[in-house]
Amino acid sequence: MMGSSSLSADRARSPPVKVLSSQLREGRECPTASGRAEYVIRRLGPGEQRCLPVSVVWMQGTVLEVQSDHNTVLILDETGNFVVSGINSVPKGKPCLSPGKYVMVMGVIQSHSPEPVLRAVKMADLSENALIHRKNWIYEVEDLQQILP
Repeated sequence: MMGSSSLSADRARSPPVKVLSSQLREGRECPTASGRAEYVIRRLGPGEQRCLPVSVVWMQGTVLEVQSDHNTVLILDETGNFVVSGINSVPKGKPCLSPGKYVMVMGVIQSHSPEPVLRAVKMADLSENALIHRKNWIYEVEDLQQILP
């Protein structure tokens, strides 16, 4: 039963926000009225530097190390490393988990410092067009963050 309450709590969260690992590292944790942790990051891009609250994020990067026995993977984006936990529970996540693959991860933030840690909800292999995905990623992150309220 505990799994279903955790699942419904995840569904109640806001949609994932595209972020870079450096934004999470530099962010701060703020408790919400519901008692759930939410993180506040600085938006990318020009103009007014409003803060952006996030709890579920979308990140992309290159797999550096897989530790199946610890249920984690270490990933590198353009700004640093981040850890993804819960990889053994993600449907279709395993095939994309080998060093050198470029992957997308959607997950719930577990920690932001000293290194961001996400609990995976979804993973996908983007290696087929990795060059395009990697090149455009920072622009996608900035663009989304500028249009969010």
